[in-house]
Amino acid sequence: MEDTFAIRPIAELGIGGGDPARGLAVAGRSQPLFAAAEIIARDRHGSRRRRLSALELRADADPRLALLLAQLERPRAPIAGLSFEAPRIMGIVNVTPDSFADGGRYFDAGAAVEHALRLEAEGADILDVGGESTRPGAAGIDVEEECRRVLPVIAALRAQARVPISIDTRHGEVMRRALAAGARLINDVSALRHDPSSLPTVAQTGAPVVLMHAQGDPATMQNAPQYADVVLDVYDFFAARIAASEAAGIPRSRLILDPGIGFGKTLAHNLALLAALSLFHALGCVVMLGASRKSFIGHLTGAPAAERLPGSLAAALMGAAQGVQILRVHDVAATRQALTVWQA
Repeated sequence: MEDTFAIRPIAELGIGGGDPARGLAVAGRSQPLFAAAEIIARDRHGSRRRRLSALELRADADPRLALLLAQLERPRAPIAGLSFEAPRIMGIVNVTPDSFADGGRYFDAGAAVEHALRLEAEGADILDVGGESTRPGAAGIDVEEECRRVLPVIAALRAQARVPISIDTRHGEVMRRALAAGARLINDVSALRHDPSSLPTVAQTGAPVVLMHAQGDPATMQNAPQYADVVLDVYDFFAARIAASEAAGIPRSRLILDPGIGFGKTLAHNLALLAALSLFHALGCVVMLGASRKSFIGHLTGAPAAERLPGSLAAALMGAAQGVQILRVHDVAATRQALTVWQA
């Protein structure tokens, strides 16, 4: 295990209050501001944590803290034409017969396009089109079948939608064809590890990409996942994937980090990650949260997927309060309303 050194903003000052000079501004945004940070160091002997106020953090002479603080507060560059002064909403468009959330309701291309345009009208900033189910226990499909599902939808949305289109795929060839059809963003649940061609494809095309953490493959990922410390293990995973991406020619400014709620995690793992989302900002990338309708909500409440909107909104607002820049959701209108009230 390599050493971990991280800072986690804590003690939110509020979305509209507080003195910016005395607080920590995540990614250059004026809200939320944080009054302090937890400094976390881990090595083979264990973990050590201490808390510093924002003023103490700025005055500390440790150059590692200075680097992390600069990455934490640096404004994020626009991605696919979108700036990040406020949270953005990514609307989910599943062109699959077996999605856990909608059960294949939008498997037909026409229905998928109609659904995507409705999400745009409800306030989606990005439309995320996926043709391969990655729910727990799902089997993979071949590239040609995945392209058959998603490419007509992307082509139609390119002609009709005004917001950028994302392709949700683990396969380099699907990425390449989807970008040619009109997608502007890649969302890879394997963080460019599943297909050896993915990393060079993203580097060559210049597309921004979501690197999601997952332990294991969708078919097996929920078979007793284990971590030494899930939050720090995911943090270290991202640090390694950022390094691999930069070495391949993909700059940090084009990377989006998704901690992968529900992907190789128990209920306790998911809750720990939700409570510590602000930790990932010091890696210097846009952060995305995809918690919509996921099984941890069902484990907590007993609600089936179709009845998990209240829990999904609670998770989305937890993310927004910790500075998450993109919320990936099924229920765009409700999430937009919740964010409007939260920001008011």
